[in-house]
Amino acid sequence: MLRKMLIAGAAACFFSTGAFAANAPCPNISNAQLKTALKNAIVQTGPNGLGLGLNMWATVVAADGVVCAVANSSGDPIQGQWLASRVISAQKAFTAATLSLGPTANSGSGLPLATGKLALSSANLYSAVNPGGSLYGLQHSNPVAAAGAYGDKISPGGVYAGPIDTATYGTASDPMIGQVIGGINVFGGGLGLYAQGGVKVGGVGVSGDTSCEDHLVAWRLRRNLNLDYLATIGGVSGDAARPDNIVFDITPNPNGGTGVSAGGFGHPTCLAFTQAQSKNRAKALPAVR
Repeated sequence: MLRKMLIAGAAACFFSTGAFAANAPCPNISNAQLKTALKNAIVQTGPNGLGLGLNMWATVVAADGVVCAVANSSGDPIQGQWLASRVISAQKAFTAATLSLGPTANSGSGLPLATGKLALSSANLYSAVNPGGSLYGLQHSNPVAAAGAYGDKISPGGVYAGPIDTATYGTASDPMIGQVIGGINVFGGGLGLYAQGGVKVGGVGVSGDTSCEDHLVAWRLRRNLNLDYLATIGGVSGDAARPDNIVFDITPNPNGGTGVSAGGFGHPTCLAFTQAQSKNRAKALPAVR
């Protein structure tokens, strides 16, 4: 009798779990559209925002973290930009998508629905994950699914099922597409994507230059994709017009180690820029819609 009860209980769990499968739809962005929007975003940073002047990678994920599109600005996945930045861009997109919130039909906790509206960029996490920060150790959670990220084809039984094809990196056939790659990245370049009405539809990650520059390019890329409707969404930046913007409030720690962020969500300044200059660059970004 006990055995039958256990089997029935396991079956009930199995079927009830399946009923809640997510499968969030991908934003309607093709590889070509992402590449064009990325190249335009790099140009739009202007003469005072070139960082190292490098080409970049961009990844778009759906709201559940599934990779939808991957592109690079040079067209050459191996020589054109840092190859390591391909997976880093996917991590940033996953981070922002899965740590940002939007309005829901039911908050599920009895709290006002407004408490579920919070956008966090990957740049907002830098100080929070350092020792003493409110999210210390977060970067070690959600490890990257390495086999999927690099194209190793593994069967459901764990058997190697095919070779790596690096020629597909950054194309419409990139092996990351359709998979949850995961990874928590804690510096600039990852932003949540919000459609009209403040509905979270995914995340975008940019990598390939300095972390500050990655954020600036990602911000303009999100606007180019017409997915920056965050006017009703809160954040930790202190700027309602740019709720998930990068924050520059770190001061040197007299005891050594990492600096101290006044608000707990600070990011290092842009390369070769003072804190005041870095703040001005962030404030110059277009307001969200």
